[in-house]
Amino acid sequence: MINLLTGVLSTALLAGGVLALGALGEVLAERVGVFNLGLEGLFALGGITAIIAVARGASPAVGLLAAVLVGAAFGAVFAGAVVGLRANQTLCGLALTIAGSGLASAVGRPYSGQPARAVFEGVAIPGLSDLPVLGRAVFSQNPLIYVIWIALPLFLHWLLYRTRHGMNLRAVGENPAAADAAGVRVGLLRFGYVVAGAGLAGAAGGTLTLAFVPSWSDGITGGRGWIAVALVIFAGFRPLNAVLGAFLFGLITALGFVGQARNWPVPPAFLSMLPYLGTIACMIIPALFARRTRRRLLAPAALGIPYFRDER
Repeated sequence: MINLLTGVLSTALLAGGVLALGALGEVLAERVGVFNLGLEGLFALGGITAIIAVARGASPAVGLLAAVLVGAAFGAVFAGAVVGLRANQTLCGLALTIAGSGLASAVGRPYSGQPARAVFEGVAIPGLSDLPVLGRAVFSQNPLIYVIWIALPLFLHWLLYRTRHGMNLRAVGENPAAADAAGVRVGLLRFGYVVAGAGLAGAAGGTLTLAFVPSWSDGITGGRGWIAVALVIFAGFRPLNAVLGAFLFGLITALGFVGQARNWPVPPAFLSMLPYLGTIACMIIPALFARRTRRRLLAPAALGIPYFRDER
């Protein structure tokens, strides 16, 4: 029983960590008013970039950095279109998903089915790693897990809600005209945080192929980018809530794996689709809650709406 709990918790942290990175990146983009539906493509691009980097001799850390840079580069193209040219955010996001997934599939064909040459290894924390259940599951993980689940969400929460810069950032997503009148550089903030969010989505792809599933195959992202988008809505556009939601999805994924491994009397197809059923629930529950309490969803008021100074 202890081994089962350890395995479920460890898998939940790894599986949920991929979603947490993507969701945190999407929180940044949506908080400045940009709706990025390109996460699925960015996940794929980050995943194959990390695999190629380590295949050519780079360390996992360098491979992850390469995934971040590729994600940021494609995010810059997306940001240039939706922020600079005021293109439709939904269509550009879908185009990014299709182009990114297709490009990753084409580039990754020679690496399909091959295990990653180097992966993130677990590091046992002296003393804590000997604890029952939590020791092996939590305190023997690779260092990336601690950044994803602790350092990054706490930093983003502090940035958004405890700093003047975070106040400006949120103002851009709520009322860009008022923020502009107050001297905030709306276009620059939107561009910068869309790129930063895309970089985190690329890192999510790198984490997927170097830590959770240490290999590359076509379609390896399996809709995780779309789940990350749904998580942001479920989390009320808050970073700490986003990682809690990601952990919940990680648990659902882990239970699906356990059920298939232990031959539970449940159809394998049902176990495989549990995360996607959870995604549907994430879209429905906040809407029902808002309807019952007669409160609107906590989406930024200017989300998806382009802004140029000449329209102020």
